[in-house]
Amino acid sequence: MKKLLILGASVYQVPLIKTANSMGLYTIVSSIPGNYPGFAFAQKTYDINTIDRDAIFELAKTEGIDGITTTGTDVAVATIGYVNERMGLSGISEEAARRTTDKAVMKESFKSGGVSASEFYKAYDSDSAKAAAEKIGYPVVVKCVDSSGSRGITTVREEAALQDAFESAMAVSRKDYVLIEEELKGQEIGVDAIVSDGKLAFFAPHLKFTYPNGGITITAGHAFPYRDSAEVIDEIRLQIERAVKALGVDNCALNADVFIDGNKVSIIEIGGRAGATCIPELISKCYGFDYYEAIIDCALGQKPNIPENPSELPCMAKLLMSPVDGTITRIDTASLEEIRDEGVDVALDYGEGDSVEEMINGTTRIGHVIAFASEERELDAIMKRVYRNIYVDGKSLEELWEA
Repeated sequence: MKKLLILGASVYQVPLIKTANSMGLYTIVSSIPGNYPGFAFAQKTYDINTIDRDAIFELAKTEGIDGITTTGTDVAVATIGYVNERMGLSGISEEAARRTTDKAVMKESFKSGGVSASEFYKAYDSDSAKAAAEKIGYPVVVKCVDSSGSRGITTVREEAALQDAFESAMAVSRKDYVLIEEELKGQEIGVDAIVSDGKLAFFAPHLKFTYPNGGITITAGHAFPYRDSAEVIDEIRLQIERAVKALGVDNCALNADVFIDGNKVSIIEIGGRAGATCIPELISKCYGFDYYEAIIDCALGQKPNIPENPSELPCMAKLLMSPVDGTITRIDTASLEEIRDEGVDVALDYGEGDSVEEMINGTTRIGHVIAFASEERELDAIMKRVYRNIYVDGKSLEELWEA
C-alpha cells in the first residue's frame, strides 16, 4: 500500500484525504495541534507544523512515504518542495516552491521570463514603500509576500493610508519585506491547471466572485467554465505557459490570479497547488473527472487521468460567511436537506453552539454552497435560502446580511 503524506488538516484538506483513502492509499496527515477535521479521516496523524520542513522531512523518511501534497494553502508548499527534492519524489521542486511562495521572487521570475505582469518593488520599511508607491503611482497594492487567503493585502489610493497597509502586511509575514505593486485594471479571473512532465495537462480559466472588505476584495466563490474569445483564451494559456516555465513548476496543480483588460492578459500570481474555495469540486463537476485524484497522481509520479475532451457543465460555488462575530444559535436542518435534495451541495463547517467570526478573509468561512448553475443570480437565490436557515445570535444570516 502506497503512503501519501498530506500537509494540513483543515476543511480544505478533508476532501483530499478522503479521496486518497478511496484510492486505497495509506494516508498520513500532519498539522499544528488543534481541532482540525482532517485528523478524523487519516490513518495516521502527526502534530507537526507544516512549515517545519526539517521535522516533516524526518517524518517522511521515517514513514517511507511515496508522495507528499496539499491543497488550498500556500503555507505548506515550500515544505513539500524541500521533501520532494531530498527524497526524489514527484511534485513541485524546492526552487519552484520558493518562487511560488514568495510573491516578490515570483514577480522577479515573471519579469525575467517575459510574463505579462504588473510593475512592482520590494519594500523593507515605510520609506522604501513610499518611494515605490511614488514611482508606480497611486493606487498601489501592498502585499504580504508569503500569505494566502487575501491576508495582508491592501489597495492603497493615497499616501496617508500607506503606513497602515505596510504595517498590516508585515504583521502577517515571516519575511522582512513586502511587495508594492501596480493596481491592474480590468476583470480578475482565476486559472487552475495541472502541469505534468513540463506541460499543461489541464487548463481551466474561471470567473471569481468577491466580497468587498475595506481596502481589499475577498474571494468568495468561482464559476466554471470561463467564456471569452478564442484570442483571449489563447493569450491566457500562453501567459500561463510562460509563467510555468519561468517558475519551473512541474508535476503538480497550480492556481493563478489573472487580470483581463480587453485582449491584454496579466498574471497577478501563481500558487503551486490547487485553488481553494471549492475549486477542485467545481472542476470535478464541470469537467467530469476527479480533480483530487489528479492532484494525488501527480504527487505519486503517475500520469493524471484527464479526459482529452472533457465535458463543460456550468457550475458555481460561493462561501457561506457571517457579517458579524457571534454564535450559531439554530440551524434548520430539515430545510437545508430539502435544498440538498435538489442537487445542491450545502456544507457547514460549524454546528449549533459554535462561534463564528465576522468575514475578514477567505479563512473565515462557515461553509459553502455548490450548484449546477449558469447565472450568478441562480446561485444567489440558493444562497439566500441557505442563509435564511442559519441563525447567529438569534437572527438569520439572511437578516444579518440585509441589515
